[in-house]
Amino acid sequence: MLLDDERLDYLLAEDLRIIQSPSVFSFSLDAVLLARFAHIPRNKRGRIVDLCTGNGAIPLFLSARTESPIIGVELQARLADMARRSVAYNKLEQQIEILEGDVKDIPAVLGIEKYDAVTCNPPYFPAHERSEKNISEFMAIARHELHLTLDESIRSASQLLKQGGKAAFVHRSGRLIDIIEAMRRNRLEPKRIRLIYPKAGKEANTLLIEGVKDGKPDLKVLPPLIVYTDDNEYTEEVRELLYGE
Repeated sequence: MLLDDERLDYLLAEDLRIIQSPSVFSFSLDAVLLARFAHIPRNKRGRIVDLCTGNGAIPLFLSARTESPIIGVELQARLADMARRSVAYNKLEQQIEILEGDVKDIPAVLGIEKYDAVTCNPPYFPAHERSEKNISEFMAIARHELHLTLDESIRSASQLLKQGGKAAFVHRSGRLIDIIEAMRRNRLEPKRIRLIYPKAGKEANTLLIEGVKDGKPDLKVLPPLIVYTDDNEYTEEVRELLYGE
C-alpha cells in the first residue's frame, strides 16, 4: 500500500490515518486550522468540495465533523493517488471522493452552484517567488502559483457554491487585501477572519477567511490564534486542534 518513502501518519484528534511523503507531500498545520475553521453542513444532505486537496488531509479532517459527502480535487496524479489510498485505508469511500483535475475547470465538471461549502488551501506564493530552494516539483506546484492563481481558486469556489453557500480559505496574511478583493469580484462576501500568529508579540503570518456567496457586508474579526509558546511548544488551543487534548 505504501510507496517509496511514504509513511502512514496518525490524525490523532480524528483517530484516522493518512499517507504522507517528505519528498512528495505532507500536510501542514494550515490544513488542520482550515478544517476546524470552516463552517460546513453536518447532515447527509449537504455537499462539500475541498479544492487543492493534496494528499486528502482536509477531507479526512472534515469527515470527522460531518456526514455530508465530500469531494476533494487535486491536480497532481501522485497526490490524488495518495489521497485515494488514505480514504480507502480509513474505509471512507462512501463519504469521500477524490478527483484528479484542474481546479480552474472543476466547476464545469462538478456543476455550477450545487454545493453548500467549499474549502481551499491554495498555493501561497507567486510563480516567480521561490519559498525554498531544491524542493520537489510536487511541492513547487502545491506551494507556488504555477498552475493556479489566487483569483482562479476563489473564482472556482464561488462558481461551485449555491447562493448563501460558504467558502473558507487559508493563506498568507500578507495577501489579505488581494483575497478580499478577489472574493468580492467573485460574489463572495467576507464574513469571518482569523489571524494566526507564530508567537505572542510576533506579526501574523497566516490567515483564515470565510465568505458567503452573495452575502451582506458584516465582517467578524475573531480572536487571534497563537501557535507556539515562548518555550516553542504548541499552545493549548493548537494542541487541542491537533491531538484532541
